[in-house]
Amino acid sequence: MNWELIVLIIYFIAMLSIGVAFFFKSKASSDKDYFLGGKSMGPWVTAMSAQASDMSAWLLMGLPGSILAFGLGEAWIGIGLALGTALNWILIARRLRRFSEAAGDSITLPQYLSNRFATKSKALQIICAVVFLVCFTVYVASAFVAGTKVFTSLFPDIEPGVAMLIFAVILIVYTFLGGYKAVCWTDFFQGLLMLAAVMAVPIIIVVTRSPELTSEALAPVGDYTFVDSLFKASPATIANGLAWGLGYFGMPHILVRFMAIKKPSMVKKSATVAIIWVVLALVAVIFIGTFGRMLIGAELLDAGAQDMVFVELARDLFPAGVTGFLLAAIIAASMSTADSQLLVASSSFTSDIYKPIIRKNASNKEVLWVGRIVVLIVAVVAYFIASSKSEGAQAIMDLVSNAWAGFGSAFGSVVILSVFWKRFTYKGALAGIIAGALTDVLWFAFLSHTGIYELIPGFIVSMIAAVVVTLIDKAPSKEVTDIFDKATAPCED
Repeated sequence: MNWELIVLIIYFIAMLSIGVAFFFKSKASSDKDYFLGGKSMGPWVTAMSAQASDMSAWLLMGLPGSILAFGLGEAWIGIGLALGTALNWILIARRLRRFSEAAGDSITLPQYLSNRFATKSKALQIICAVVFLVCFTVYVASAFVAGTKVFTSLFPDIEPGVAMLIFAVILIVYTFLGGYKAVCWTDFFQGLLMLAAVMAVPIIIVVTRSPELTSEALAPVGDYTFVDSLFKASPATIANGLAWGLGYFGMPHILVRFMAIKKPSMVKKSATVAIIWVVLALVAVIFIGTFGRMLIGAELLDAGAQDMVFVELARDLFPAGVTGFLLAAIIAASMSTADSQLLVASSSFTSDIYKPIIRKNASNKEVLWVGRIVVLIVAVVAYFIASSKSEGAQAIMDLVSNAWAGFGSAFGSVVILSVFWKRFTYKGALAGIIAGALTDVLWFAFLSHTGIYELIPGFIVSMIAAVVVTLIDKAPSKEVTDIFDKATAPCED
């Protein structure tokens, strides 16, 4: 009897049950409830769902595999992500929650950026929504590919097409039915599962295999020893790793969590939970890569299967039933990212294009069901992109690796300025988004050979453009400054 498969089936049923439960519980919900949970999410669910949606299967496969293969120098990306997570929660979360409410009770990031400047122009809203829709469709396709790879690597007897279909159907059903609350609650449990899984493996290794954990078991990596690769990494490697943290300030599927928390006063508890989660998870993963190098590094590197280090260690250390739960964490990592991206893409279309442009008089119920249909359409398109074997599809999938930089370059500096600078104007925000996005694309196309991550110049140029255009532009109106004052005024919440 395949206990790993049985446990995964139980896990999938649990995820589907959450979606169905929220569908029947909130049949009369509005678009605000479907896309933002009615701004009623508590601190624990907000924190755990934010971190689960942030960390994809990269956390359990990509990062530990890279550390095993290339040394602790690869941990600089993890360090950058930990710092970015902390700064995003500390500097942005509470302010964005208050600003989104002051700016017309916005439910999407594009809607917030438009309402923040009290403009009737829909240019910024439409540009943002189109970018979100396209990029997140590709993002979801990448999650389908990752989920399928994990599924087939765990169970090689299952055809890739069947595995992808199973993954896609489960993801679509609970997102389609339950909306934001279902996504957050599934991500809450998936976040707990991911943290438990990554912590269990290194703890059990220390308890049961510590005699084998010797420095002699760490083969040299390039010009350095395994450990020295962290401290002797090149300045470019360190800067690029830390730069990943800048991306958080422009990540729509993470920022929307800040907007949805029940009360601004809950942000402090959420921030504490989120920061502890990400530090524990990343430290555990670094140990998994290091211990994996000591115990099974040679055989995995010979097979080119370093990304399977977590899987192989879990199977080696635990009985099949427990291993099933640990391996479910990898599926959870892919699903918890894809479900959030599906919902953000859908909300951007319905709230930023459909209702303000196509059907201005659409009822809440109509917008809600259009949102559900868009979830389905995006997922279907993503499925066909992911299942295509053509070179074009592969080229699209390759672009996903740069989407983090794209979002961070375009929106990171603008979000920061919008919650801290009273003088900031609509034209400045528009200039920052366009300049950041163009710099990111052009740098990647023509200057990627420099070895500098495109997020660095993209973020810097975006910030400069936003500030310069704002200073040239006329001062914002009283209506705009009143929004700023309302959002920053002392309050009891």
